Amino acid sequence: MAQLFFKYGAMNSGKTIEILKVAHNYEEQNKPVLIFTSALDDRDKIGYVASRIGIKREAIPLYPETDMYERVLNEEQTPYCILVDESQFLLKEHVLQMAKIVDDLNIPVMAFGLKNDFTNTLFEGSKYLLLYADKIEEIKTICWYCHKKATMNMRIVDGRPVYTGEQIQIGGNEAYVPVCRKHYFDPPLD
Repeated sequence: MAQLFFKYGAMNSGKTIEILKVAHNYEEQNKPVLIFTSALDDRDKIGYVASRIGIKREAIPLYPETDMYERVLNEEQTPYCILVDESQFLLKEHVLQMAKIVDDLNIPVMAFGLKNDFTNTLFEGSKYLLLYADKIEEIKTICWYCHKKATMNMRIVDGRPVYTGEQIQIGGNEAYVPVCRKHYFDPPLD
C-alpha cells in the first residue's frame, strides 16, 4: 500500500542525495520514477535537483499553478514512485495533490525538505506535510559548531547570524548553516 512520506532535515543533511539514491535504486530495477522540485530553487537551474557532492539530474519544476496529480496521470508510463525535492516551498494544494496520488493512484510519494526556516517558523509545504504525511522521518546532520544534532538553520550574512528577513532566500553554505538549538541562540562569533 502506497504512503506519503515526509523526510525532513536541516541544511546539509543529505536530503537531495537521498532522493538521487532512491531514484537510482528504482531505476536500476527498470521501475521509472518522477522527480519534482520547486521552481523557486534556481541554484543550478530551474528543474534540476543537485547535491552538494556534485551529483545532479533533471526534475519537473513545480510552479504554484502546477497540478502534480494531472502531471502524473498524463505520464505515458505509470511511475513506481514520486520523489519531491525542496518540498518546504510547496503550497498546501501541492501537498493535497501528493496525498491524492497516494490515495487514488496507489503510488508512493516521498517528499524531502526543510521543516523550519531560519526564524524557526514552519514553511507552508512542511506544515501541511506534517499534517498529511503517513510517515515522517528526520534526516540527521550535525551542528556546524559542535557535535550535537542540528535541528535549526541559521542564515548568515557577512559571517554573522541573521534572525529577520524574507522567509525564502535561496542559498547554500554561503547563506545557511545547520545548527543545534544552543548555537542558534548563542553562535560562536569569530
